[in-house]
Amino acid sequence: MADRSVHQVPPRALTAVGGEVDACTVLHVDMDAFFAAVEVLDDPSLTGRPVIVGGTGDRGVVASCTYEARAFGIHSAMPSVEARRRCPTAVFLPGRFGRYAEMSERLHTQFHRFSPVVEGIALDEAFLDVSGSRRLLGAPPDIARAIRAAVRRELGLDCAVGVARTKLVAKLASRAAKPVPATGGPRPGAGVVVVLPSEELSFLHPLPVRALWGVGPATAHRLKELGVDTIGDLARIPTDALCRTLGTANGTHLGALARGEDPRPVEGDRGTKSVGHEETFATDIADPAALHRHLVRMADAVGTRMREARLQGRTVTVKVRFGDRATITRSHTVGAPSDSPRAIGAVAGALLDAVDVAGGVRLLGVSVSGLGQAAEVVRQLSFDEHGDDGGPDPDPMSGGGLSGGDGLPHDEAASPERAGSPAWDEVEAAMSAIRARYGHASVGPATLVGRGGLDVKRRGDTQWGPSTEGSTDGPP
Repeated sequence: MADRSVHQVPPRALTAVGGEVDACTVLHVDMDAFFAAVEVLDDPSLTGRPVIVGGTGDRGVVASCTYEARAFGIHSAMPSVEARRRCPTAVFLPGRFGRYAEMSERLHTQFHRFSPVVEGIALDEAFLDVSGSRRLLGAPPDIARAIRAAVRRELGLDCAVGVARTKLVAKLASRAAKPVPATGGPRPGAGVVVVLPSEELSFLHPLPVRALWGVGPATAHRLKELGVDTIGDLARIPTDALCRTLGTANGTHLGALARGEDPRPVEGDRGTKSVGHEETFATDIADPAALHRHLVRMADAVGTRMREARLQGRTVTVKVRFGDRATITRSHTVGAPSDSPRAIGAVAGALLDAVDVAGGVRLLGVSVSGLGQAAEVVRQLSFDEHGDDGGPDPDPMSGGGLSGGDGLPHDEAASPERAGSPAWDEVEAAMSAIRARYGHASVGPATLVGRGGLDVKRRGDTQWGPSTEGSTDGPP
């Protein structure tokens, strides 16, 4: 969702002069209130109402909302409790990640009709490089308008398009093209905003510094101490002063962006960097066994997604957020890549064992990075603590040994040494085949079986916090 402050920039229809428009080959397409708009599309009775998609429980956050809800000051990442306080009449929906993913796939199919170079950066937005499409489809602004028309025609949804020379300016231009929330109903935006190279700085410099990539609350606070409120203010700060305040890399990077310097190309073949799941619990969990069951669910889901995408990875990371919101991560890199849910769970379990959870855990996550395409013949992870890869590092991060692949203290049947064995390779291959035919909930780790059946984690489950109902303590 766009930063509300960006909407204060009046959308302008810029007239192309000379060949400047030909240099504006980077397009940023951003859907309008995507998740909420899909819900309204599927249920027209919601039209014109303040609709909020996100976690509906006390710890939930807003993922998306209609412009009718934004008129109350509601925005993404706002706690659901605060959103409900601001708009008691809002319709709260827990979200349907599978449906949004389906619509996103259709959306990206449309993008590829206009350019082979598409860099998806979220379900609802993408960059396009249209430098090779101009001869066939016309000038970049014409392509932008054609994309909007195609998305409206084929998906029944609206989007905003920014057209510029660089990714930074194109993204900010798409924000300026969006509708503007208002109490009497949203005011239509420009739909397409073009920023010519000669007007980049006059467009950028009035914007708040928070509009830049990489400027979060902490960085904004440091910049405020330097008297920086806008991007123009930032551009006037000497680079060496920025580096002293923000560090060399960040200071140099932000200074360049403020001057309109952004050499990053649109990367159409950018591969997946990591696969992960995380979950916020309705109440803090201090029971290690309960946390291990959640860890198994996540490792099972991560490994399954990797197998479906034919990916393998080497680095397993566990993320833990405590009740006081302090957050830590623990990682371990193994010698050989794997996509085995059981192997991922074994490493993640060992990492979790090294964390003191007595104070209660608010959020838990598992991810795998260092990804590459799976080969026809693969070598599984080795969990022999005295093997060639040394097992987990003998420091406090790695704890006193690996837990079993089911997330509970290991015994002979669930020992880490056997987690990646050929026998388990065959078991997991059989599970994958069964799930491909009968669905993910058809088979899974016995640890996850409860009174309601097999409790598997699906992509998008509790992504925006827990709902107001249902247990979060794992299967009984």
